[in-house]
Amino acid sequence: MATKKNSDPSGHTPMMQQYLALKSQHPGTLLFYRMGDFYELFFEDAEKAARLLDITLTTRGQSAGLPIKMAGVPYHAVEQYLAKLVKMGESVVICEQVGDPATSKGPVERAVSRIVTPGTLTDAALLDEKRDTLLMALTGGRGVWGLAWLNLASGEFRVSEVATEKLTATLERIRPAEVLLPDSLVPEVNISAATTRRPDWHFDAEAAKRLLLEHFKVQSLTAFAAEDLRPALGAAGALLQYAQATQTQALPHVQGLVVERESAYLGLDAATRRNLELTETLRGEASPTLFSLLDSCVTAMGARYLRHALHHPRRDRAVPAARIDAIGALMADHLALAQYLRSGLKGFADVERIAGRIALRNARPRDLSSLRDSLACLEELRRPLAGHPSPLLGELWGQLEAPVEAIELLLRAIAQEPAAMVRDGGVMATGFDAELDELRALNDNCGAFLVDLEAREKERTGIATLKVEYNRVHGFYIEVTHANADKVPDDYRRRQTLKNAERYITPELKAFEDKALSAQDRALAREKWLYEQVLDQLQPVVPQLQAVARALAQLDMLASFADTAVARNWCRPEFTDRPGLWLEAGRHPVVENELQAQGDTFIPNDLDLGESEDAELRLLLITGPNMGGKSTYMRQTALIALLAHVGCYVPAKAARLGPMDQIFTRIGASDDLASGRSTFMVEMTESAAILHNATEQSLVLMDEVGRGTSTFDGMALAMAILRHLLEKNRSLTLFATHYFELTRLAHEYPALVNVHLDAVEHGDRIVFLHAVEEGPANQSYGIQVAALAGIPSAVVRAAKKELRQLETRAAVDPLQPDLFAAVPAPDEGPEAPAHPALERLGEIDPDSLSPREALDLLYELKTLQRG
Repeated sequence: MATKKNSDPSGHTPMMQQYLALKSQHPGTLLFYRMGDFYELFFEDAEKAARLLDITLTTRGQSAGLPIKMAGVPYHAVEQYLAKLVKMGESVVICEQVGDPATSKGPVERAVSRIVTPGTLTDAALLDEKRDTLLMALTGGRGVWGLAWLNLASGEFRVSEVATEKLTATLERIRPAEVLLPDSLVPEVNISAATTRRPDWHFDAEAAKRLLLEHFKVQSLTAFAAEDLRPALGAAGALLQYAQATQTQALPHVQGLVVERESAYLGLDAATRRNLELTETLRGEASPTLFSLLDSCVTAMGARYLRHALHHPRRDRAVPAARIDAIGALMADHLALAQYLRSGLKGFADVERIAGRIALRNARPRDLSSLRDSLACLEELRRPLAGHPSPLLGELWGQLEAPVEAIELLLRAIAQEPAAMVRDGGVMATGFDAELDELRALNDNCGAFLVDLEAREKERTGIATLKVEYNRVHGFYIEVTHANADKVPDDYRRRQTLKNAERYITPELKAFEDKALSAQDRALAREKWLYEQVLDQLQPVVPQLQAVARALAQLDMLASFADTAVARNWCRPEFTDRPGLWLEAGRHPVVENELQAQGDTFIPNDLDLGESEDAELRLLLITGPNMGGKSTYMRQTALIALLAHVGCYVPAKAARLGPMDQIFTRIGASDDLASGRSTFMVEMTESAAILHNATEQSLVLMDEVGRGTSTFDGMALAMAILRHLLEKNRSLTLFATHYFELTRLAHEYPALVNVHLDAVEHGDRIVFLHAVEEGPANQSYGIQVAALAGIPSAVVRAAKKELRQLETRAAVDPLQPDLFAAVPAPDEGPEAPAHPALERLGEIDPDSLSPREALDLLYELKTLQRG
């Protein structure tokens, strides 16, 4: 690196000395160094930025004998470049000019104004409006990990402690954009987010506790129920210190610490979140997913709240029950209330993120104008919620109280349509400040003054061709041609001589020039000062704005749920204390939507699992063909359970749910090459997690266990896992398999019931009915599915022949390990060749024949039969 080759700053130019001093404080981070209208990068930073951003790399001069490599971006377009870098996981230090170029001796003084990292974004241009951007700190040991995470845009600050085996699932649930780690820590799990190393002492629990007490201005953390969480407090302290450093200020909108208990949410491990495709598909795409289906929210706040809710279904059924009651109230009167709220919410700005930017003092003028307009609509929006019988809607009415003083301030202070940036002027409203109005008037009335002065001077001097004008080089002047030089008054002072004219200045014009030329600069300076005062006055309102934002987000989500329930004919789920899960005409919401878009119909199915008056069913053993709908049936069961615990109506005709603590899925698998794990190893790892952690209140979905190894190994494993689930875990289980041998366990275990996905054969074809029927399937239709997939007909015929031999071998000797050994041939000698008529018949597609072709073919077959 160029900066390392010559670490002695004395050999560098003064500007490079300043740059290197700033760079030394932020190694490993790109430094954007403001120079005029550009942010410049030097040396290796320039090389890296040129490569990542596809911008020009140049070399300009030398410093300490080293060529100065440079790359730069325009200051007015910097946000788009920052967005690219942050998406790549890079961090950027923004260094601004803070000195006055007119008075500076040597390089203008510069200082770091902010540090942009993947987890500390607050600017609207850098944030995904439908996804929270979270910064996390992680530390721990001895089997317990302390986590702290912060949404800097909203001020939400949470901590938790989890066991090592739960860490991956917790990271998958929170999805941080950036993770802080102690220098000496070697994480035991894979972290997919950008990672930043911090000194170990930043994670010291005692130092962290002192920092937190000072920040929250309290004597004890007991009020937050966090007093004894040493690993979590260590992480929280490191996170708070880092966030304050990146923003170069305190974080006034971070006003509380929430301790998150694992037992608060329905357990979903990483495999389950992935398999259920909650917010991204198995291919990593944004749709079609459960989130993309449900997201008809009209505000970005509502969409983020929905995304969070889907990953945090509540185990305590009081919260989802309150939401379900509210949805029912919104659906009354043909969605009249829901439609009123959705219509009113359409004009709302992102109050949550604007409140965060106000607290951090980086809110832009249009943030404040959109906030003003949104807050002015609050009373009208909340009016129909007053005295509403739904407890949750009544609670939201209370939280939507408008901050009257803030609205009045914004109405008086901010222009109706302000400029995008304060530096552009035109931000503060006319009439808010008399001094600013005077300066603006002076600037705006400049033209009128010049016209008036020119008319007066023409009359005074008698020079008809006299002109009063302005240019940037010479300022204001009076221009008189040489022919009229003898008429120039004594108070005219020569300013410039031209070929055909002279330019003059008068005391009156000079006085006006002094005022006019400084008026614009003084107006901008005054406007910036006034804007800062407005931000100061809004600081006490930030907590109320945060409460309003949370209420708006939840109201938007509930109205969206109500709209979806009516449009898609979903039902109200019922919670019961009896263990089990009962569904009538359950449907997979995403698959149903995709089929409807194609003009097809989804086949609904029932589910009966749990305690009843005459039996206790704990496990459905599902058989049937590939593509028959087994995985869809299993996933829809899990999604219905999850939606109910989110507090949403569900895609079914009726749904009753008993107590539930976790949902596990083992559906499909792929190689984890990075960790050196095969498909079968991934499958067994996921199965092990289920067998170790599932309880009687867990919902377990297992599909095709044991298919990744030899037939007998796989069957033995599947049999043993099935027995363990029935005898030890006793979970509510849907177990899909192609091992028909397992179906006989129904005679041994009354809690196991065989069901199958129906299909029928039509000639050489197969028709999937997608209906769940009682009893085991009679075959798997694997060869028919292969034919549907386009396997060559010759291969399909060969497979059928092999299948007949295998079935014969199994019938002769079921314990024969080599199923591909030659089947004993009958005594009549070698197999006779197929008759020509039969071969011709095998080539025919009856459905494609016209009546005339069929008749001709019949005569042809008759001829072949006769030889």
